[in-house]
Amino acid sequence: MSPENGPPLADAMRRLEDAFGEGAERQRGEPSADAVRAAEALLFAGGEPLTAKALGEKLGPDVDIAAVLMKLKRDYEGRGVQLVEAGGAWRFQSAPDLSSLFAETRAAPKKLPKAAMETLAVVAYHQPVTRAEIEDIRGVSLSRGSMELLLEIGWIRPRGRRRTPGRPLTFGTSDAFLAHFGLASLDALPGKEDLKALGLLDPRAANALEVPRPGEELASDEEPLEIGGDSPEFFRDHLDEHGE
Repeated sequence: MSPENGPPLADAMRRLEDAFGEGAERQRGEPSADAVRAAEALLFAGGEPLTAKALGEKLGPDVDIAAVLMKLKRDYEGRGVQLVEAGGAWRFQSAPDLSSLFAETRAAPKKLPKAAMETLAVVAYHQPVTRAEIEDIRGVSLSRGSMELLLEIGWIRPRGRRRTPGRPLTFGTSDAFLAHFGLASLDALPGKEDLKALGLLDPRAANALEVPRPGEELASDEEPLEIGGDSPEFFRDHLDEHGE
């Protein structure tokens, strides 16, 4: 191909590699020191994880938030605290290998009853799921206490209504669930091979078992809740009204 007709194929391939490979980071450029310091302060002092969108609103439209976060992540690699993403938000947390230092100063989390743990697993993997569907999957009646406990902790939430007679509530996991278990999104939930490696799935039964891959978007037979309908109080009121 002549210069008049455009760049040679090698140049086009090189531009593609730069756009989607390591060259993309080089082209992005280093963020300013002021932007990095400001983001660092917000993440440290904010008291809760921040999304990239929230940081962008604080730092302004001219700041490349992705570049700032990657710079901070690199700067803190190998240090006592690390920058991590969980549940779509970013936060600083202690390095995993230093967890023993906090064993005596951090209160042990309350252990969930078996019924609540099973209910949480069903909601996580089968969401959106209704109360009746949870009972059908577990094979036993669902106690009000299990749902209330998970709602109180903030790990599950009402997320919609099924487009079926009675319009039953559907449930899903929350951002707090993702943050607690260190998951960036529902896509990071352990799959079949992960469960087998952890010894949580019998290899003999694995071939006949399909591990669901849940989604955060509304299902085709699900409609969104009205404003205020996703609060734990709404669910408790719903139970009271129906005498459950």
